[in-house]
Amino acid sequence: MKNIRRCILIMCDSLRRDLILPDSSPTLTALARNACWFANARAVFPSTTRVSSASIATGCHPGRHGLLGNKMILDEVRGLRCHNVGEPAFRDHLQHSTGRTLRVPTLAQRVAEHGGACIMSNVSPGAAYFNDPDGFGEVFHSAGSYGPGRVPYLDERSLPIKSGYAGDRQMTARFCQKLLATDAPTIATLWLSEPDHSGHGHPLGSPAHFAAISHANACVQQVLEATEQLRARGEEVLLMVASDHGMETVTHQVDVGLALVEAGLKATADSDDVVIAPNGSSCMIALAPRARVLQSAIVRFLSQQPWCAAVHEDQALAQLGLSANDSGNTLAVIMRSDDQANAFGVPGSTCIVADAQDPKSYIGHGQHGGLGAFEQAPFLIVQGDGFPAGSTCRAPVSLIDFAPTLLHFLGLPCDDMDGSPLQFRTSADA
Repeated sequence: MKNIRRCILIMCDSLRRDLILPDSSPTLTALARNACWFANARAVFPSTTRVSSASIATGCHPGRHGLLGNKMILDEVRGLRCHNVGEPAFRDHLQHSTGRTLRVPTLAQRVAEHGGACIMSNVSPGAAYFNDPDGFGEVFHSAGSYGPGRVPYLDERSLPIKSGYAGDRQMTARFCQKLLATDAPTIATLWLSEPDHSGHGHPLGSPAHFAAISHANACVQQVLEATEQLRARGEEVLLMVASDHGMETVTHQVDVGLALVEAGLKATADSDDVVIAPNGSSCMIALAPRARVLQSAIVRFLSQQPWCAAVHEDQALAQLGLSANDSGNTLAVIMRSDDQANAFGVPGSTCIVADAQDPKSYIGHGQHGGLGAFEQAPFLIVQGDGFPAGSTCRAPVSLIDFAPTLLHFLGLPCDDMDGSPLQFRTSADA
């Protein structure tokens, strides 16, 4: 009888690898020691969860799949407009405005005829839905759960939970039941809200933050126990445990739009000549055709600001995995970051872009979105065929390598992706 192969992916949102410590995360520490640890895992840009979801699902950079941030700008009939990708309705709005959701196939689409895919997510609705925006598998989220064909689950299959550990714990129990059921999917993804949920509301390294890491660790332990049950009954399982990005401590919030208005480079705060999409420690700027004459002046002005680390434009956008042909990202602005430690001794500080739709202060708390060393330091552990136990891979790897890795394990094609199977990376690193 042919062996059953399954893939399990657990995402511990925002957990940076230097904060995986024996006291707060004993399960992850042991797994890192006994499985294959990737010492040079990187986030994508922008290092935000909604972009990360689409990059994991497609194996492609944002410039290929088309989801450009937690906030992104669309060129619509009424002009340039910034949208919150996390809103439940954004998926439908994107399809209505552009004629599609993502520009390339997802994992769920690729395995639809090979056992299917399921994701349970406790982050934003948009981050959940863009794992499988076209309904090839199952997506479970508190804002709405769907089966194949995006048929709504309105009965006991729904997932009425809240962000944070209590919701993560309920979701993990459901996830383990799903794994052990007779109709378990070929690829199952569990996306925890912690420690991201707590990191945004508390100082990094604080008791509340480490408690959130411990909560995520407990959920991982539950899934590991279910995984061992699958293996005990003869199934071959590839287990990936990871985070999408890290976090850094916010020291300054900057209203980039207001700065441009005061410099005479944008008409008003809400004008559509120059539109800003805030993404934490970065932002995208789109210019309407009538404002293109200002591009050089805007780049020059931003580059001179103490809170700006870099501005990418034109072909330089490709260095970030973006496309120069997207009307929604004429410029990519990277906010300044450094290694300064916070009050709890956790290194990594950053400036962020103020967001009028999210007016709360993040000063002293965690944020991400840019290229800071610690927000670009997620973790990745892989256990299963092709990944030597107790090994360390030091080759650079990224979220775009997840999908081809899972497909390669299943013996399925992983063509036309920006990433490549990590199995090849571990053999080269040996």
